[in-house]
Amino acid sequence: MRLVPWRDGRDGMYGWIWRHLPGNVWVKALISLALALAVVYILFQYVFPWAEPLLPFNDVTVDNQ
Repeated sequence: MRLVPWRDGRDGMYGWIWRHLPGNVWVKALISLALALAVVYILFQYVFPWAEPLLPFNDVTVDNQ
């Protein structure tokens, strides 16, 4: 039984992304940071505002007393 997944040649999604990025380690790190920032930006600007009306955050069960 192998507990380390990359010993079988399976390193997952992040390993696949890392292998396909161009450049050396520093360039890959900068590109990875830019990709992560882009994902966060897209989530906050487009996905979360779209999903907010669909979520039950305004349905409170506490009475005004």
